[in-house]
Amino acid sequence: MSTDQEKVWGLKDHRTALFAMTLVSLSSFQYGVDFGIVGGLQAMVPFLKVFGVEDPSTPLGYNLPSDRQQLIASLMVLGAFVSSSSAGFTAKYIGRKLSLWIACVGVFVSTALMQATTVIGGLYAGRLILGLANGLLMTHSQLYIQESVPSRYRGLGISFFTYWVSFGSLIGAIVDNFAAKMATRNAYIIPLGIVHIVPGILAIGLFFIPESPRWLAAKGDFEKAERSLQRLRPQGWSVAQELEDMRTTLEAEARLQSSVGYLDLFKNPIDRRRTTIAVCALTSQAASGAMFVISYGTYFFEMANVGNAFENSCILTGVGVAALLATAILITKFGRRRLMMLTGFVLCGISQLVIAIVYTVHPNTESSGKALVGMSVLYIIAYNSMVAPYAWLSGGELSSQRLRSHTFGLATGIGFFFAWLTTFTAPYFINPDSLNWGPKYGYIWTGACAAAGIWIFYFLPEVKDRTLEEIDEMFEARIPARKFRKYQCTGNHVVLDEKSQTEYIEDRAGSGKSADAKV
Repeated sequence: MSTDQEKVWGLKDHRTALFAMTLVSLSSFQYGVDFGIVGGLQAMVPFLKVFGVEDPSTPLGYNLPSDRQQLIASLMVLGAFVSSSSAGFTAKYIGRKLSLWIACVGVFVSTALMQATTVIGGLYAGRLILGLANGLLMTHSQLYIQESVPSRYRGLGISFFTYWVSFGSLIGAIVDNFAAKMATRNAYIIPLGIVHIVPGILAIGLFFIPESPRWLAAKGDFEKAERSLQRLRPQGWSVAQELEDMRTTLEAEARLQSSVGYLDLFKNPIDRRRTTIAVCALTSQAASGAMFVISYGTYFFEMANVGNAFENSCILTGVGVAALLATAILITKFGRRRLMMLTGFVLCGISQLVIAIVYTVHPNTESSGKALVGMSVLYIIAYNSMVAPYAWLSGGELSSQRLRSHTFGLATGIGFFFAWLTTFTAPYFINPDSLNWGPKYGYIWTGACAAAGIWIFYFLPEVKDRTLEEIDEMFEARIPARKFRKYQCTGNHVVLDEKSQTEYIEDRAGSGKSADAKV
């Protein structure tokens, strides 16, 4: 779309689509608030009295055995892995809105179970059900944003998505900070109660936004797809032209590629490369050690005896929220994927290496405690502003159009699997009952960050300011990753199978012209 047209169709003109984007992106708030709350629960005496054991050797007098600590943190991630991996199936038969509604019901049921139970088995069941719900929320909310929002606002949408994760974690940490002062079970029942709020807002709000127009069109229901576009696009937008181009694209894909499934992700070299890069880009977050910091931050501060653990956790999360807010403002202008992710992994690795060295040389001292807090702040700034947003963005924009649901679902599922692996194994390293490494666990994540940085340097393409058509052209031409940035696109495509016409469709619809579109 030309600069003049961008001025004509501004944010206010797209307010309906942006409202839908903001509402659906709240799904990640739910995910973040859960991590913020659960990380704090493991440092609450009332929670430990019910689900832990007495341990006079710890500062709190109680502790969670490592096996319970593993399952509480990891069962949610395991459930998310299962449900997000099924995105190809749910995307095909259920749709975006219904999947999100089902997820909201799952959150209500699981949270009520965790509030009511006093046995560890009930808590485990609640965590698993919540994970299944969160997997649906995280996957289908992003698919809805990609399919419903005009292309130039997709980066903003993903920034919102990652912002809500950290903001939710901050709210969860703040609530835990105040609730921790209670001496009864309400100390953890009340924080769990706020988990109901966002799914309630989302469940009601979904009645006021349309289904994804591209999902409806893919199902062959063009009449509903047209009504959806009419609600999402501003007055004067050529809905009929956009719908007709959607129809043409779907007919071409059906004619050239008869099947769409998980096996098709790897059948030809181009799809295989795009799938591998999209999956690795999204799952690279796990290599940063973020799940370790997010899941065990408060517990970690408490066991390290560094000031007030809850207050430190709130400060850390607040810094992360500020970093993501800055990213949302700057990502469109300065958001080079390779540069930002490389820098982010370098800083994440250095911060964890410094923490590990300090605690090796001077364990459990005031200076080592200050180093832990200071380096944790550096880590969360690097992760939230340079790693997480660009990993999610790359996972969505590098996959081919016809296989996007399957690729993104697979990438999200694998990402959740590695997150589960991290949360499951971390207690073995940090818990006093096990290896008792504490902050020295950072040595392992320093190496993981180095490996991720090397992969990004050699394999992650730079696609800032590239249209989806240009990304298709470069992959079809089999351009090496490091040459993507300077490659001059010609508009000629080697194959049509992976042709994504999203940018082209919206340009024509917004301007009412088709002469400038290149296919």
